[in-house]
Amino acid sequence: MAALTADRDTPRRAVTTFTDPVAAGAVIHAGALVMLDADGYAVPAATATGLTPRGRAAEAVTGGGADGDVTVRVERGCFRWANSSGADEITRAHIGAAAYAVDDQTVAATDGTGTRSACGTIRDVDAQGVWVEV
Repeated sequence: MAALTADRDTPRRAVTTFTDPVAAGAVIHAGALVMLDADGYAVPAATATGLTPRGRAAEAVTGGGADGDVTVRVERGCFRWANSSGADEITRAHIGAAAYAVDDQTVAATDGTGTRSACGTIRDVDAQGVWVEV
């Protein structure tokens, strides 16, 4: 397709809700941090590399016998997750940096020496947890 030579009414889609196919056998709880695996299937966040952040599960689902047998509604936005502790604890000094998935409800300040995938951008930290934009 050639470059534009006139104005174009480009379709727009809100990037707040998606329906993604779920990996076979994956158990995703409502409210869980959801990632996409290397093949683009939804999985609960976990300590693993090669995952792409997707958002928060709007419903609970269990994947079927094959990839894509089931779908899950996923919301993008800024959500509060549990904070890690020790060297991985997120503080206000980390605001604006990447958060890394520990599990489907916990985030960390580091990639765990190359064992974790980034899951979003740290936007705030409070006594209840870490606000991450996914």
